Amino acid sequence: MNILTKTVVIFASTTLLLSTCATLHAADQPAAAEYSSVEERRLHHVVSLERASIRKEQEEMVMKKKELKTLGDVVDKKLAEIDNKLEELRKLQNKIEILLTAKSAEEKKRLKGLASIYEKMTPERASLALTGLDQQLAADLLANMRVKAAAKILDQISNKKAAQLSTTFSTIQLE
Repeated sequence: MNILTKTVVIFASTTLLLSTCATLHAADQPAAAEYSSVEERRLHHVVSLERASIRKEQEEMVMKKKELKTLGDVVDKKLAEIDNKLEELRKLQNKIEILLTAKSAEEKKRLKGLASIYEKMTPERASLALTGLDQQLAADLLANMRVKAAAKILDQISNKKAAQLSTTFSTIQLE
């Protein structure tokens, strides 16, 4: 049962108890001299005890109702805080995605520039420089060169290293 349903049930119960108590309270206690029998006195005593019990239950219901309202307010406040945090996280995620896209574009631009530099080098010097680089970076540089320049550089690299670079170059990398 959610908080709203519980509150409605408690409110209905409290209303019923209040009307019952009002009915019982309307019958004021007769004076001790007005009792016609011991049974009537006993019944009056039982009714008085029931009235006290009902009043106590009413007070407890009122307290429970206040407690539920307070809890409901706290839950609403926490939900609002969570919504605010989620919105804040979404904004940060969008900002991170934008920055990552910009970073990726800048890396591609720099990679093309570096590939252009390697193309202008002699194939012997470019092959020596590529063999000392990270395998993925070397493959990316070759991918960004003109085919003719990349072929001349690969021709100058050892067969084993050329095979490794070709394998790395042909393997699809997920980013």
